[in-house]
Amino acid sequence: MFRQSIRRRRRWLEGQTRRNFRIYTARKLGAYKRRRSILFIHNAEWV
Repeated sequence: MFRQSIRRRRRWLEGQTRRNFRIYTARKLGAYKRRRSILFIHNAEWV
């Protein structure tokens, strides 16, 4: 019984971290794309 609850909690924690990691990577990619687009706009203005 006790061991089962530990296993369930571990599985839940694993799911949480995976979800948070996905959100974090998506946010990071979004920031990177935004930065790239800003740089591209600056280059277009200079040209």
